[in-house]
Amino acid sequence: MSKKEAAKKGIMICGHGSRDKDAEREFGLVAKGLKARFPNLPVEYGFLEFSAPNIHMGLDSLVNQGVEEIYAVPGMLFAATHAKNDIPSVLTTYEEKHPGLKVTYGRELGLQDDMIEAFQARIYESLGLDPENPPENIYDTLLVVVGRGTSDTSANAEAAKLTRIVNENMGFGWADTVYSGVTYPSVGVGLEKLMKLGFKRIVVAPYFLFTGRLIKRIQGYVDKVAQEHPEVTFVQTPYLNDHPRVIDAFQNRVEEIMQGELPTGEETLMNSFKRRLAAGEVDVHHHHAEFVDPQDDTQGLSAFDLKHAVISMGEVPNINVLKNHTHDHGHGHSHDHSHSHSHSHGHAHDHSHGHSHGVYKHIGHPMGPRTMIGEGICCCFMGQFTPEILEEEKDKIDGDCTKTAFAHR
Repeated sequence: MSKKEAAKKGIMICGHGSRDKDAEREFGLVAKGLKARFPNLPVEYGFLEFSAPNIHMGLDSLVNQGVEEIYAVPGMLFAATHAKNDIPSVLTTYEEKHPGLKVTYGRELGLQDDMIEAFQARIYESLGLDPENPPENIYDTLLVVVGRGTSDTSANAEAAKLTRIVNENMGFGWADTVYSGVTYPSVGVGLEKLMKLGFKRIVVAPYFLFTGRLIKRIQGYVDKVAQEHPEVTFVQTPYLNDHPRVIDAFQNRVEEIMQGELPTGEETLMNSFKRRLAAGEVDVHHHHAEFVDPQDDTQGLSAFDLKHAVISMGEVPNINVLKNHTHDHGHGHSHDHSHSHSHSHGHAHDHSHGHSHGVYKHIGHPMGPRTMIGEGICCCFMGQFTPEILEEEKDKIDGDCTKTAFAHR
C-alpha cells in the first residue's frame, strides 16, 4: 500500500462562530450528525471568530489523532467573504506549517436539493403541515425569506434564488426576500413594504443554519411589526439547525472531496483564493476576532501569506505587525476597529469589539442598514456611513451603540 493510500483521513467543518453559546452548541450537533455518517473517520469542527474551538484547534485535534489528509468543508450556506477568503487563508497557513499534511477544501452548502427540502420542511412544520403530505398550494399566504445579507452580490442573489424556488415548489401567494445584514431591504423596512400587499397570513422564514444574535434580531422585528398589525397572522419558521437533510448536504460536500468529484471546469474556492491572493486582490489576514488559544503560538501568518502580502501591499510588510494580526492593510477602508470614528455630528464610536464587515457600496440605500440605526444595527457599519448619512440619521443614534446593538449584547 502506498503512503498516499495509507494516509489517515479526517473531516474538518469550518464555521463562522458566534457570541451566542446556543449557536456554538448547535454547530456541534452538525459535527455529531456527520460523525454518524462517517463512523470510521475523525470529525472535528472550529470557528473563524468569537468561539472555541477555533479552526486551528480543530485542525490540531485531527493532526494529534494521526490524520495526514483533511477534508475541510465550510459550514456556510453561501460563498461570501468568509468562505472565499477567511477560511482558505487559515487552512493555507496551517497546511504550510505542517509539512506532509494535505488539506482539501470543499464547497459551501449552496442550493443543494437537500438544503432546499430541509428549508421547505421547516416552513411546512411551522404552518402545522406534514412535509410528506403537503397541500397543493398555499395561495392565501405570503412567504418572506430572510437571508443573511452580505457585501457579496452573488451570495445575496443566491438567497433571492432560493426564495423563487421555494415559492414555486410550495405554491405561496407571493414571496420576497429581505436581509438581516449589510444589503437591502432590511427586515423591518422590507416587512413594512410587504404589508401593503394585503396578505392576512405571513410566514417569515430565516434561511440560517443556527441561532444567534441575528436570529433574535429578526424575531424582534417580526414581533414589532406583528404588534402594529394585529389583523395579520405572522408565522415564524425555525432556522435549519441539524435537520437530517442538512446533514445530508454536509455529507455530500465531504464525499465530493473524497471521491475527487469537485465540479470540473469550475474554479474551486481554494484555487480562487490563491489566484486572487497572488494577484493582490485579497487582503491577507486571518480573522482578527478569532478565539486564540493561549497555549498556541503558531497562529501567525504563513510564508505563503507573507510572500503575497508583499504583492498586495506593494511593499515589504512589517513581519511582526502581520503576525500579530493588526490588520492595517492600507486598502482604503477600515477593518481595524480598535480606533475611534469621529463624525461631524459629534458622535464617536469606539469599535474595539473585535470583528469586521466587508465594505458595501450601497451602504446608504434608503432601505438598507441605515434603517436599522438605533434598532439593533452593529455599530461596525458606522465607519462605512458617510457624515451626511449619519447627520440625516442622527436622531436614531445612541451615544454608545455597543450597549444597544443586538450584535454586541
